[in-house]
Amino acid sequence: MAKPVCDACYARLPWLTATRCPQCALPTGDGGICGACLRHPPHFDRVSAAFAYAWPLAPLIHHYKYAGNLALATLLAQALSARLAGDADLIIPMPLAPQRLLSRGFNQALEIARVVSRVTGVPFAATACRRVRDTAPQVSLPWQERARNIRNAFACDADLSGMRVAVIDDVMTTGATLNELARNLRQAGAVEVQGWMVARTL
Repeated sequence: MAKPVCDACYARLPWLTATRCPQCALPTGDGGICGACLRHPPHFDRVSAAFAYAWPLAPLIHHYKYAGNLALATLLAQALSARLAGDADLIIPMPLAPQRLLSRGFNQALEIARVVSRVTGVPFAATACRRVRDTAPQVSLPWQERARNIRNAFACDADLSGMRVAVIDDVMTTGATLNELARNLRQAGAVEVQGWMVARTL
């Protein structure tokens, strides 16, 4: 089967460097925890990301999410799997609002999670958490409003007592969505929450 991206283009994708905050994955001079995470510790413990959300990756992700090019899920998931900085007991894909799932036809995080689970051997739970409140798309809001927009948007039905949980999503921007889901995962018993993100907005 033909690859969705040639080897030369794959090599030119905006891979993240190692000198970044281990908690939120933003660049830092020495690879230590950034000032923002020190001032306001998030509910998640660390973030692994393969790429910076920049050209030419951004159009690929857009094509994957909005044009239904599911072949890209494997490419993105394999790149993410190669850049993971921690282990987990369970993978949970970022839940998608029912209305958005209906219009899009698939959950982009779930399709990536399927492949990452297969590559890493970490089981995934597609229905452990739900989006219980539809919200305005985060991308449409100023950064400072995103945490308020996503508040109480999730519910976790699984017993995660003592588990290390990895949340998979395609893009992390401010971290507000991951932080809110991580808060719910903690309440469900998770002892560690990681973000496994294909791309990080810098």
